[in-house]
Amino acid sequence: MAFFDRRNLDFILYELLGVETLCGHPRHAGQDRAMFDGVLDTAVRIATEHFLPHAAQVDATEPEYDGTRVHILPQVKAALDAYREAGFMAAAFDADVGGLQLPWTIAQACGAVFAAANIGTYGYPLLTVAAANLLRAFGSAEQQAAFLGPMLEGRYFGTMCLSEPQAGSSLADIRTRAQPAAEGHYLVRGSKMWISGGEHDLAENIVHMVLARIPGAPAGVKGISLFLVPKYLPGVNGAPGVRNDVALAGLNHKMGYRATVNTLLNFGEQGRCIGYLVGEPQRGLEYMFQMMNEARIGVGLGATMCGYAGYLSALEYARGRPQGRLPENKDPTAPQVLIIEHADVRRLLLAQKAAVEGALALVLYCAHLVDRRRTAADAAERERLGLLLDILTPIAKSWPSEFCLEANKHAIQVLGGYGYTRDYPVERLYRDNRLNAIHEGTHGIQGIDLLGRKVTMRGGAALHLLLSEIEATLAEGRGHAALDEHVASLAGACARVREVTAALSLLPGEGRLGLMLANATVYLDMLGHVVIAWTWLRQALVAERALAAAGEQHDFYIGKQRACRYFFRYELPRVQPWLDLLARFDDTCLTMSVAAF
Repeated sequence: MAFFDRRNLDFILYELLGVETLCGHPRHAGQDRAMFDGVLDTAVRIATEHFLPHAAQVDATEPEYDGTRVHILPQVKAALDAYREAGFMAAAFDADVGGLQLPWTIAQACGAVFAAANIGTYGYPLLTVAAANLLRAFGSAEQQAAFLGPMLEGRYFGTMCLSEPQAGSSLADIRTRAQPAAEGHYLVRGSKMWISGGEHDLAENIVHMVLARIPGAPAGVKGISLFLVPKYLPGVNGAPGVRNDVALAGLNHKMGYRATVNTLLNFGEQGRCIGYLVGEPQRGLEYMFQMMNEARIGVGLGATMCGYAGYLSALEYARGRPQGRLPENKDPTAPQVLIIEHADVRRLLLAQKAAVEGALALVLYCAHLVDRRRTAADAAERERLGLLLDILTPIAKSWPSEFCLEANKHAIQVLGGYGYTRDYPVERLYRDNRLNAIHEGTHGIQGIDLLGRKVTMRGGAALHLLLSEIEATLAEGRGHAALDEHVASLAGACARVREVTAALSLLPGEGRLGLMLANATVYLDMLGHVVIAWTWLRQALVAERALAAAGEQHDFYIGKQRACRYFFRYELPRVQPWLDLLARFDDTCLTMSVAAF
């Protein structure tokens, strides 16, 4: 079964993003496309041999807790051991800490392969790498010496512990406390809920990144600090030492994503849970946002690849399933046609292709921004790239989570009744993908972040920059007659985005912040559609230039052009009604009384 498309991945990496240009920077000296291809080949091999084969089995055999330990299907550990031994955990880290120093774009491309094969098993390294990046950025030299190396070797895994049973996503209301101890560490006490990878035997140790309050901290998010709390205190040479006072209170049984064990953890039941302060007190949420933002783009990547794997499964099925005849053929004795010949099946497939290939281009573009920012010599350019990444992060997390899930729905529809059974992977992929709109900040939270913070920060600088980038692509597209229709549509949408956003931005100053944010999710969907249209215009421009000498790749580039046309004709028009609603400052949801429900 095809679970990802290497040709399209190469198109995005090399033809759209030109990722090999990074090799001209000293950070990536000695690296080239052949090296990148070799790394991707290894990812494909391990994903095919170790991740894909147990995807259905681990979905049917979720983790169980027997009161002593968590039992997880053995194939999960075997797959993660293969991943670790190939060096993927350290792929993008600096050479001086044992990393391969690959571009983040290549590391994320490899992640796309693993997520498409088995997103539940891939959840463990995704979280570990994010925790290791957090430790690398803000941990002390002693903390890095004790924990970073084992994490990059894959001996230790990582988690992020934010939510609590009574608080959920409202981090201002967390109750976990950390009391200073005479030995220089802290004693942590509290409970954390929805902790992915919180308890298992897949690694020697688990490094929990925990948000908590220290004595005297102010209320709200400004009083939160960050602590490193290991499952085992590190012993000699990083070997697990004494068990820390971190207890599993129970497992959460999920609709999908079942390979990644999800837990409720109690810290300090015996009053001896040792935690180490990371960075400065009361800056914990600021630090955690680095891990959260990285994880948010990772969630968008995972959502994209769940949708992508579903699309390829539906495409394979449609190419091999005969059923019915074309409308012009009334002869019941004539041979049936493959269902891909039916216009509505093609519509469903085009909708999936447009969503997943557009989303993958966006997520890998965000990864490329990370690389460009890291290698930029000019401080102003680094700031510019950072602003662009800031405004795109909530979109890169949420648009794939919402609309690549829609692609999974279409995949089920292509298979009909078979799509609703476990005989095919599309129903599992749908269930796996449903989580992505929830974790690392729900769809609604991302909308509030986008409209309430990212769009308005620094006088709208990030939005202005994003629209300027889009307008540069529009100017490039005006030289291609085949793209005139798309250029005009996107230009009109961008003009209205500027106008409506300017009007919305005045509401907080009038004391109407609640009204501004009442339709923040609509704003997120709207701007997301504009951004995905932009990614498709960029892809169509590359395809337009390549067609003249495409040869046997002709159909590939035609497919790009037609998917672009689909998105502009079927999806981008949805933006205008959303903008109309936003421009009216509609208060339907805001003013609906509780009693009226």
